[in-house]
Amino acid sequence: QVQLVESGGGLVQAGGSLRLACAYSGSIFSINNMGMGWYRQAPGKQRELVAATTSGGSTNYADSVKGRFTISRDNAKNTVYLQMNSLKPEDTAVYYCNARRVRLDYWGQGTQVTVSS
Repeated sequence: QVQLVESGGGLVQAGGSLRLACAYSGSIFSINNMGMGWYRQAPGKQRELVAATTSGGSTNYADSVKGRFTISRDNAKNTVYLQMNSLKPEDTAVYYCNARRVRLDYWGQGTQVTVSS
């Protein structure tokens, strides 16, 4: 059973930083064979892509977080990270980890990030 377990969310003031972590386990495919991403969903809004990294190491970011957020992975630890700097109140959302490969698509349970003004 594939599991994605997010951690690192919390309450932070605007301008602050948080680092989210997503621990990946239970798949016959190692994390370096998976595309990994972070999505977020704010109340009343659709889930949106924040950042993603391919198995080949390419990354892409939502325009709203470029220059502030960084996605990275530690394959030895089966973990993907999202470093979030210069946080804004509009970054407040539940953040979800995603792992995908071809027709496989896995989601974590989400972690709340709240940025106060």
